[in-house]
Amino acid sequence: MACDIYCQVKVDGRVKDNRGRGVPGASVTIKNSYDGATSDSTGRFTFSTSEKGEQIFTVTAIGFRAIEQKIIIKDPVTLVFSLKEQLDELKAVMVTAGSFEAGDRKRAATVLSSLDVVTTGGANADISNAVKTLPGAQQVGDQEGLFVRGGTGAETKQFIDGTLVNNPYFTSIPDISTRGRFSPFLFKGTVFSTGGYSALYGQALSSALILESIDLPEKSEIDLSVSPIFVGAGTQQLAKNKKSSFGLNYGYTNLVSYFNLVKQTPDYFRMPQFHNFDGNFRIRTKHGIIKYYTTYSNGILGLRRPDIDSLVLKDAFGLKNNNFYNNLSWREDIGGGWRMNIGMGYSTNKDNLEQQVQNQENVHQTSFPDKPWLQYKNFGLVSRQDLTQARVVFEKKLSGISAIRFGAEDWYSVNNNKYNRTDSSLKDNYQAAFGEADIYVTNGLALKLGGRFEHSSIIGKMNIAPRASIAYRTGVGAQVSFAYGIFYQKPENQQLFVTTRLGYTKATHYILNYQKVLNERIFRVEGFYKKYENLIKTVPLNYYTATFNNSGLGYAQGIELFFRDKHTIKNLDYWISYSYLDTKRDYLNYPGEIAPNFAAKHTASLVVKRFVTKIKTGFNATYTYATGRPYYRFVYDNSGKTFSIGDQGITKPYNNLGFSMNYVPSIGKANSKLFYVLVFSVTNVLRSDQVYGYNYSYDGSYRQPVNPPAKSFYFIGAFFSWGVDRTQDAINNNL
Repeated sequence: MACDIYCQVKVDGRVKDNRGRGVPGASVTIKNSYDGATSDSTGRFTFSTSEKGEQIFTVTAIGFRAIEQKIIIKDPVTLVFSLKEQLDELKAVMVTAGSFEAGDRKRAATVLSSLDVVTTGGANADISNAVKTLPGAQQVGDQEGLFVRGGTGAETKQFIDGTLVNNPYFTSIPDISTRGRFSPFLFKGTVFSTGGYSALYGQALSSALILESIDLPEKSEIDLSVSPIFVGAGTQQLAKNKKSSFGLNYGYTNLVSYFNLVKQTPDYFRMPQFHNFDGNFRIRTKHGIIKYYTTYSNGILGLRRPDIDSLVLKDAFGLKNNNFYNNLSWREDIGGGWRMNIGMGYSTNKDNLEQQVQNQENVHQTSFPDKPWLQYKNFGLVSRQDLTQARVVFEKKLSGISAIRFGAEDWYSVNNNKYNRTDSSLKDNYQAAFGEADIYVTNGLALKLGGRFEHSSIIGKMNIAPRASIAYRTGVGAQVSFAYGIFYQKPENQQLFVTTRLGYTKATHYILNYQKVLNERIFRVEGFYKKYENLIKTVPLNYYTATFNNSGLGYAQGIELFFRDKHTIKNLDYWISYSYLDTKRDYLNYPGEIAPNFAAKHTASLVVKRFVTKIKTGFNATYTYATGRPYYRFVYDNSGKTFSIGDQGITKPYNNLGFSMNYVPSIGKANSKLFYVLVFSVTNVLRSDQVYGYNYSYDGSYRQPVNPPAKSFYFIGAFFSWGVDRTQDAINNNL
């Protein structure tokens, strides 16, 4: 009887994880007693107890889910406990194949914050120009848009708070790229997808730039911007209860004084002028936030160039643009682990374009008896694009940090053209339904599975696009990701104006990625293969009488490297990117599968930033190199079908050194009510001769290089803020 009460029973065993590895430091105790032990470095434990019969054992370990298990103690007992890893959003892997993320989402690949965009040398505070320093993006300076991994600029789409931006760039000018419409300071989060992006987004064959706007400002502020090029003023006002805010901004740009100092190759008969107004309000709800953003811009310009088909004539191009964009979003936690995201948008863009052939006295010419093709260079085009959209997404948190999300969206677009007094119109009702699941098996293994269903009324076709990706941790801060997806995109509007008897273009992406993030360093290497199908082919003798079909195809493959280091060299932040691209496509009027004229095989960038506190100045430099791009002249037979390549070659390599410096006088002044920064920047410091391609005369007897309007662009300006001190942001961004 005494032994039953006082005899000790030995308990030993091992605590292991779901991979069979020992868990050190695990606490193994008998509930409601003082008996227990801690596991050693191999996960083994041992202790003695006087408890008998059915007992509850509790096992806990940092980073693992606690368990309780009933055990009957009679004789010495050996136990094995298996613990499941506690899923933690800050510790879990994140699928990184095909995307760069920045902002306050998750901590992994923090690349290109708003201040990064502003302080990237030569980017001139343009989001797309800064993104071009990342691997995957091409250095295309004669067209607007992001050209990513063998895709055209039209194959990359931009989204703000989930809704599509129909006209993210100022209206294009022949052979001149245009900048984006939006300030980088509007956004707290950025995802630059070079492929394999989320099933929540569609209609982008190659890439998506996904932007998330800021919530409430930290404080009320008043801003003023002054430069020889533009002036601007605005305010952000935060309510006293910090639950709502509103903002207003106005800017005016006029390049007449700048063009008088820095001569341009085109003859500007109408100096570029732009008015821009934007406003916003934000309201914090009980468990979410409502955000509204609107912007209106108006711009005019006109320029002349020598006509390539004549020694004496000129081509005069005029543009008037009006753009109105609206975005309303509502994010709310609705209970039970559910979150709702609703987005609505409306935008309208109107372009009034006029092209004239003029003589040496700048008089409009209409008769060309010896060169009848010149009459096609006289035209007027009034184009208006309207897009109304609505979107809803529901998200449900599952066990741990796993989640599912699903939703639907509807886009209604109307596009009206008046070309030389001939009216035409396109209307499309595009609907999509989508779903996606984030499945975290452990902190070191994650899956993302999803898909989209899409239907377009204008082409009368639907598609189903599956997406899948996986991430696996290989070491401290290191992981491997793989992504697969099918992506569809409607034909472009100028093609649908010719015929709507077309189908979706299609690209299938395969992406393998390795990334390591440790001690303010990021290293990643990524390989990809992309297969194009059903691209639009034309057989043109005249573009507007062409035959269009979906017989085009192509591929893109390559490898990319990225390294960013803010740790090794004190007070220095730099990143290096490199892209190798092998791509060919047979589309539009191409005679076969050839390398497209916007793709360079090798592209590399070095971005360096340093803030010198003693002189209160930041220095930023970006050097970009790209091998030459192919150029072609296609020759057609009498039927209008492509016959041969009459001329071809490779342009000279692209070299561009951009530099900027920002002086912050308020450093060292405690409680300064005024924050201001003086900025100077210049592109192409070395004044390299940039050649983006060649234009050919009608008969092919003459070719003309496509160059920028000027070798370099210079900017100097002052930015003032009352109410918010961004001094530390300006410093920390460069350290």
